[in-house]
Amino acid sequence: MDKPEADEQRALSIRDIARLAGVSRQTVSRVLNGERYIKASTEAQVRKVIEENAWRPNSAARALATSRSKTIGLLVSARSHYGPFSAAAAIDEAARARGYAILSATLAHEDDEALSEALDVFAAHGVEGVVVIAPQQRAHEALKRVAIRVPFVSMHWKDVGDGRVATFDQAAGARLATRHLIQLGHTRIRHLAGPQDWSEAEDRMNGFLAELNDHDLPVTAPVLGDWSPELGYEVGLRLLDHPDFTAVFASNDQMALGLMHAAADLGLSVPGDLSIVGFDDIPEAKHFTPPLTTVRQDFGLLGARAIDVLISQIEGEDASGPADYPVPQLVVRESTAPPRQPYG
Repeated sequence: MDKPEADEQRALSIRDIARLAGVSRQTVSRVLNGERYIKASTEAQVRKVIEENAWRPNSAARALATSRSKTIGLLVSARSHYGPFSAAAAIDEAARARGYAILSATLAHEDDEALSEALDVFAAHGVEGVVVIAPQQRAHEALKRVAIRVPFVSMHWKDVGDGRVATFDQAAGARLATRHLIQLGHTRIRHLAGPQDWSEAEDRMNGFLAELNDHDLPVTAPVLGDWSPELGYEVGLRLLDHPDFTAVFASNDQMALGLMHAAADLGLSVPGDLSIVGFDDIPEAKHFTPPLTTVRQDFGLLGARAIDVLISQIEGEDASGPADYPVPQLVVRESTAPPRQPYG
């Protein structure tokens, strides 16, 4: 079994592996796919050649051998933050664990043209399914207008079809954060929301408002943010100059960090003068001063659920049925405490 000359300067193909093993290309394909009814000695010979040459089938070879690309397109908005990027990493890991490769594309603009261009690239590479991580309203509207001709899963929008959504119950997570503050005795609670056109921000704001309403507590209009600690700091300086509240639920941890910075600069104690709750549980949250009470999302779980839903569609399994959105987990640390006394 002579190997191809080193000076050919090319990767081995499935045909090369077949020639070296003394079998047909179809036999190599059957071994790769784990098909039954292959002689043990034949399979052992093919796998021996694969191991000796440290060979891994590329996507083109796999498609040639199986008529399937085993590739999933991952579409991510460029205007993303910790949550979407963490979800993208979890999707990649979960896909590889199921034997699929990921082809990523970034949406510089959330419009029909950008979405269509990304889908055309996916189609050219023969992706078998698409995961969409684009929480902005414009992306949602474009998603409904542009035809996706392969199975797909949305990580945010719940109205794209049965069995096509994998997300956490953002409103329930916001209720947990707000209820925690209420149970501590806070009755005047402000909300620093995310950007108005993001699904996550809207769901978390609605959860906050619903929890206050259920407890017959006064509501002050939420302040719209942009997910950044800079915005949290600016808002904090403005609101905390003459505060009439004892607690804030911030829609993400970065804005909560900015609020804590503003409180410190104004000589206020967290949680003595002000309790703060965030959302996401970024890795740094437990190292804030004080460590931040927040709402944790298990992105590993979310990625696995999204891939399971998508592969069920790809394999023709029944992915319909009632939606099941897991609830995030409240993580209580040292940034929340009972109020000393109401402001104002």
